Amino acid sequence: MPEYPILSTIESPADIKRLNYKSLRKLSVEVSDFIQEVVEDLGGHYSSPLGVVDLTLALHYIYNSPEDKFIWDVGHQAYAHKIITGRRDEFRNLRQKNGISGFLKRDESPHDIFGAGHASTSISAALGFAHARDRKNSKDQIIAIIGDGAMTGGLAYEGINNLGFHRTQLTIVLNDNSHSISKSVGALSHYLTRVVTNPTYNRIRNDIWEISGKLPLSAHIRKIMRKTEEGIKGYLTPGALFEELGLRYIGPIDGHDLSELFRTFKAVKEMNTPVLVHVYTHKGKGNKLAEKDAIKYYSIGGRVNKSNGSTIPDYSKVFGQSITQLAEKDEKIICVTAAMEIGTGMTPFTEKYPDRYVDVGIAEEHAVTYSAGLAAEGFKPVVPIYSTFMQRAYDHIFHDALLQKLPLVYCMDRAGVVGPDGPTHHGVFDIAFMCTLPGMIVTAPKDGNELRNLLATGLKSQRNFSIRYPKTSSRNFDPEGKPQLLEIGSWEILQKGDDVAILAVGSMVGMVFDAKNKINQNLGFSPTLVNARFIKPFDSDLLIELCASHKTLLTIEEGVLSGGFGSAVSTFLHENNFTNKLIRLGIPDNFVEHGTRKELLEDLGLTSDNIISLLKIKENEIIYG
Repeated sequence: MPEYPILSTIESPADIKRLNYKSLRKLSVEVSDFIQEVVEDLGGHYSSPLGVVDLTLALHYIYNSPEDKFIWDVGHQAYAHKIITGRRDEFRNLRQKNGISGFLKRDESPHDIFGAGHASTSISAALGFAHARDRKNSKDQIIAIIGDGAMTGGLAYEGINNLGFHRTQLTIVLNDNSHSISKSVGALSHYLTRVVTNPTYNRIRNDIWEISGKLPLSAHIRKIMRKTEEGIKGYLTPGALFEELGLRYIGPIDGHDLSELFRTFKAVKEMNTPVLVHVYTHKGKGNKLAEKDAIKYYSIGGRVNKSNGSTIPDYSKVFGQSITQLAEKDEKIICVTAAMEIGTGMTPFTEKYPDRYVDVGIAEEHAVTYSAGLAAEGFKPVVPIYSTFMQRAYDHIFHDALLQKLPLVYCMDRAGVVGPDGPTHHGVFDIAFMCTLPGMIVTAPKDGNELRNLLATGLKSQRNFSIRYPKTSSRNFDPEGKPQLLEIGSWEILQKGDDVAILAVGSMVGMVFDAKNKINQNLGFSPTLVNARFIKPFDSDLLIELCASHKTLLTIEEGVLSGGFGSAVSTFLHENNFTNKLIRLGIPDNFVEHGTRKELLEDLGLTSDNIISLLKIKENEIIYG
């Protein structure tokens, strides 16, 4: 195990302030090495946290957390922050069950001021903190740290717009780590940064501004001064947009030059105005492989989370192959995603049809409304987005697609529990919120072949059609197979039995099917197993038949029980006066913490053992909902 002589002495940010510059440089290397050691073992985000180590040390050196408040956007950047705020030893259990989260959590540390797993929230939240500070007449500093990717989200600009209006003292740190806004770097840029952060410069600038207001033709003079300054800065620096929105723009500065970072933030700390500090960092800093390919090393699985050796592709890859296959025969298919090309398996499609692929950045709302515009002109948009992020586009699905009868196919990757990323990333709400929308078709495939069939069916239907699938092996997939159209609303009986009918949705179908022999032996009879692939509309005719021939129904879904598939079945039984026993298995009304997928499913009771136990225990009970 590597030794970390300086890091081992850091128990809080206060310990950083006693170090000299040479020791701080060594600490930076140690923190970077420590992150690499842990993430390579346990998995987690890789390139982003390595790129921000120096910036993190500089912020904690100049400011006083938690009195001064750091609001980190998303949390990918915050590993170094966690390590130096009293969680160094706990970091060795990163993303493990009962260990620390890979994201910011308010209940984990007083230094985690605001939690986030979805992007672009930091500026809006920071402005709320700043206004609360001003109302309490306190003097703490508020600092929002946001990446260039998150800056593409609309919420970031809503926050900046409101900040510029109020002109509240607040510092935004734009961590620009490869997707650059501009390339104005070099000696001149460094010089300008030193000038505009110099207290003397800013005092003289403000004094001249005040004096000019007392002179004849003051309005004209000030107009000339503003235009001259804006013209020079707009030509030499990339900050004209932010200046127009009411923020002082400073940068760009080197995010790996501690002396420049110290000097800049020390000066910014004294400015009584909203400021945006543009910092260039290098993703993967300190690891040559990650520096060379930051996208590939964006996140890694770790040694303890290694693959089980299956050659069957996961659902993301099946989606990518299937949509590429379907697009060969339909030139109207266009795929639109939100900064998730690789994560959603889109690479085969983008390579073959680059002109039919649109990445809108971290802007799920825009992805849906933009796709609605395409649909209005006769195209067939397919929108692959992680389930947890599709929540952000709920209003746009309702208002811009469904209400106007503009057909979109929504492919929700990472549906269900996703494991170590935890509650911000579990995709467990999509069944419930999609089912509330009039005219929405809600589906979940039992395997890769059925995913391809549902894709073909959704595109053919010319309806708003959602497909959810997990971050797991697709179980069965024939890459040479042909897509088959399915009857909308149809279920599939996989095993005929007696007394009990198990209605399984999506990922749960495979779990039950694999355990059917075990279930049969423990119960002493064979339940009927149904693949409830259409959640809305569901197969009411088959459900009526099952009610007539089975005393007990059990629904099982990898989604929330409230408003989920089981709830729809319960409502149907009640409204049609069926008195069958009903058992619902799913996710209860609380947030699921992080852990491995296997651990979480066991905790939630989404296992064959729990099915057996419940069917035995509930034999004489009638349960509705």
